[in-house]
Order: sequence, then C-alpha cells, then structure tokens
Amino acid sequence: MTGSALLRPLLFVAVVLMGVLLHPAGAHADDRVKLTDAEARARLKAAGITWWSSSDCTNRLRADCTSFDQIRRTTIAGVVTLRRSSTCPIMVTGGTETGHGAGTYTHWNGWKVDIALNDCVNKYVRSWFHDVGTISGWGHQYRAPSGNLYTNEGNHWDILYYTCGGCDPEPPRPAVTPDRAAVG
Repeated sequence: MTGSALLRPLLFVAVVLMGVLLHPAGAHADDRVKLTDAEARARLKAAGITWWSSSDCTNRLRADCTSFDQIRRTTIAGVVTLRRSSTCPIMVTGGTETGHGAGTYTHWNGWKVDIALNDCVNKYVRSWFHDVGTISGWGHQYRAPSGNLYTNEGNHWDILYYTCGGCDPEPPRPAVTPDRAAVG
C-alpha cells in the first residue's frame, strides 16, 4: 500500500471521530430548527392531531393561549410519532406560550408540549414506556425508549421531547394489494 492509500482510512476515522465528538449521540442538525406557529399547526393537522386553547388564541405572550411559535421541529415530529405509533387521538393543550416552568428544557424553548389525558394515550404510555415513578410535586413519569419523558400531571400529559421518537427515517410501508373479490 502506498502512503496515500494508508492515509485515506485514517482520515475517514478522524472525520468520524470529529463528528461524534462535536455532535452528541442521538442529536440531529435539525433538532435545533424552530417552526412558526403556522408551520407547526400544518404538520399537526396533517397527522390528525388537534389542539385547544382556553381563549381560542395563539399569542405566545399570553398564558391562556396555545402557541407553537418557536417550537422545535423535533418536538412536533415527536407528537406526530406518538399519534402514529399509538393510533390514539391526540389533543395538544400547551405549547410554547408563557406561563410554564423555567429552565432549558421548557415549553418556552420549544422542548415540551402538553396533551389532554385520554384512556388510549394513558394505556399506551403505561404499556410501552418505562415507569420512572412519581416525581414529587410534579406527577407520575414514564420514559420512552427514545429518552423522551411523559409526565402525568393529573389533568394532562407534560411531554419533554429530546428526540422525535424514531420518526427519521420513517419505515417503508408494504404495498397494498387489492382484494380480487372486491375488484370485480
């Protein structure tokens, strides 16, 4: 092997290591992409997800509104993944509007949504996610295999989406063959 032939594999390993060191495991470049309220609503609507606001408004600066302005793309993709994998009806009741807790991984910063409790979602979360236990002063928490945290706060699910929950890439779907009896 020549010197340049030996350098190629070493260069490849160096590039891969730099990517790993500079890009945390599980993170994607578009995890930081923020959506407008309209973009997020269009994605939710396309997935059959509804939303509700106590004052029927979208103003991010009002706590009585439900806003998706500046929500992370990964957070919306995570809600869509929950809808598709559970087949449950999903109603979002909280987004990026003011009035939620402070910190880094917050509603305001686009990491969280609240969804309405319903029997289907409750059963899905309890059946498929790891029971973390009760978090004092907050609620009962479950961790999805993706690392996302689902906390039952008594009147809604507070969900922290670190990832989209397996949405990328979407698995291929088998082709549907029509029933011959129905065709003819």
